[in-house]
Amino acid sequence: SSISVQIMKEFKIRASAAGKLMIKPRSKSEVLSKTTKGYLEEWTKQQVYGVRKQIKSKYLDKGNAVEDAAIDYAAENLGWLFATKNEEYFEDEYFCGTPDLILEDKIIDIKSSWDCFTFPLFEDKITNKDYYHQLQVYMHLTGKRKAELVYVLMNTPEELTYEDSIDYSEVDSKYRIKRYEIEYNEEDIYILQQVVLESREYIKEIIK
Repeated sequence: SSISVQIMKEFKIRASAAGKLMIKPRSKSEVLSKTTKGYLEEWTKQQVYGVRKQIKSKYLDKGNAVEDAAIDYAAENLGWLFATKNEEYFEDEYFCGTPDLILEDKIIDIKSSWDCFTFPLFEDKITNKDYYHQLQVYMHLTGKRKAELVYVLMNTPEELTYEDSIDYSEVDSKYRIKRYEIEYNEEDIYILQQVVLESREYIKEIIK
């Protein structure tokens, strides 16, 4: 028997997962890539069973554990006065998400590197396209036209590391903070909106 479409909420893409929809399909005849379809199937299962898939990793654990400290450290060194973590959730017809920081003129997203070897000290451009798309969605949802992706290198909490603990607190902040500026790109948002519409069609098909 078919799953009632009524029990399904309408698909919107979370900002942090927007990159999953921006992967181009291998063949010209396909509208959605294999990766996108896999993501949509997972999303649909979450709706059907009422369970969110748990993703566990030491990298995510560190990011959560040091998030507030990383925001404070960046704010202090980059002169963001009175910057506090944003708790407001935003959504529109297509997208949803909660940006880390909303300043007067821009959105800021903080990423905590696992260690100095994963910290992008020498990268001039954003290597993780998912983060680029995440910030595009945040800008769109908040009406801001500028964003910054900011990597911060914090000490890893001892309970998360199996190696000797490494202390970066004496290292100059220029080696512990890396910023990338991003401008709002209307075309990227338009493409994402179209893929959200295509995704809804795909979800309708698979739950028939």
